[in-house]
Amino acid sequence: MKRVDPARKVSGRVALPGDKSISHRAALLGALSPDGITVHNFSDGADCASTLRCLGQAGAKVERRGNTLSVSAPTGLRSPEGALDAGNSGTTARTLCGLVSGRPGVRARITGDESLSRRPMQRVVTPLRSMGASIGGPSGGMRLPVEVTGGRLRGATHVMETASAQVKTAILLAGLGADEPTTVIEPLPTRNHTERMLAHLGVPLYIDGSAITIATSRPLKGGEWTIPGDFSSAAFWMVAAAILPDSCVTLPGTGINPTRTGLLRVLERMGLAYSIEQEGLKGGEPSATITVHSSHLRAAEIHPWEIPLMIDELPVLAVAATRAEGVTELRGAMELRFKECDRIVAVARALSKLGADITELEDGWRIAGPTRLGGGRVSSMGDHRVAMALAVAALAADAPVEIEGHECVEISYPGFFDALDSLAARSA
Repeated sequence: MKRVDPARKVSGRVALPGDKSISHRAALLGALSPDGITVHNFSDGADCASTLRCLGQAGAKVERRGNTLSVSAPTGLRSPEGALDAGNSGTTARTLCGLVSGRPGVRARITGDESLSRRPMQRVVTPLRSMGASIGGPSGGMRLPVEVTGGRLRGATHVMETASAQVKTAILLAGLGADEPTTVIEPLPTRNHTERMLAHLGVPLYIDGSAITIATSRPLKGGEWTIPGDFSSAAFWMVAAAILPDSCVTLPGTGINPTRTGLLRVLERMGLAYSIEQEGLKGGEPSATITVHSSHLRAAEIHPWEIPLMIDELPVLAVAATRAEGVTELRGAMELRFKECDRIVAVARALSKLGADITELEDGWRIAGPTRLGGGRVSSMGDHRVAMALAVAALAADAPVEIEGHECVEISYPGFFDALDSLAARSA
């Protein structure tokens, strides 16, 4: 149980953890490189640690010194002796399916914790099987555990039914070892970190509208760069600064990849007061210093095509909507029901308990504001994004909030509550 007291304001600078999505991908591609990939500001979250542990079991050389990580595979990958435990990380489980599928002679059993074992795997297994991948398991590949046998794959064109960067990445990783080009056609744009990183490493990649085509590639060359700060982590401080009076939070080195900053564009329409400075590129990824000030927020229309570009930030956007004038309706977010928990249910229950005017919809929420939030005890349902969103809500509440299951923030942002305490100014 974590008690979070109300704050008069939040102010200061936050050194963000490295972007979790980019960290996963740097490690995975390092495991396909004899020369290796070295990155600085690697994420310290438990999800990325799961990826590193699995890659090490599969024969990759993994060296970590603080937040600097080097991953290479001088002799290629091998079949691990035990199961590859993805823990709570859906990215780890799904991308490993693609990675192993394209490595002839490598066999692996991929497992996860109780929460991950309930999440769907068929969306990644089906397209990989169409390329010739051998994937089975007790549920026939519908759920973890799955058993993957690597082999020589066929190139194929995949028209994705659901927008998913994890599935896209798994297919592209498998396509690196296919005998012909592999194409992924997305129904909506999703985060493009994999494409950017492959291009940065010199892999032939062709993008035509919503279609991404990758050619069979020789072993990847090595590289070294710094991973930008995690935008999904920055989102909590952006909303906290926006909804609390007299606040100002600066977020140096934050990733501003357009396929990740959907929340920023929505908050801008809602009246967010912010600035962006010191823009640059890190490993093909744009980054900048973002400063957010207290803002007078208004409800705004949210378009379905924007949802994949801010899927992880939707819980904290719901918090912002409780403080905005008017009715915010968020639809097209059915994917939230298949995360670490059913985030639609978790957010609606918790914010309603704190006094928010929030209605659960089949694929999102309807939130009327502004409303005053009260104190009380709420549950994260074991979901790190929900726990951190509720902590931000607690800062703006009239009384302390106790969050059950707060420990899950370790999954993506171990230093979250320390950062919260350093930013929050509270009455004596």
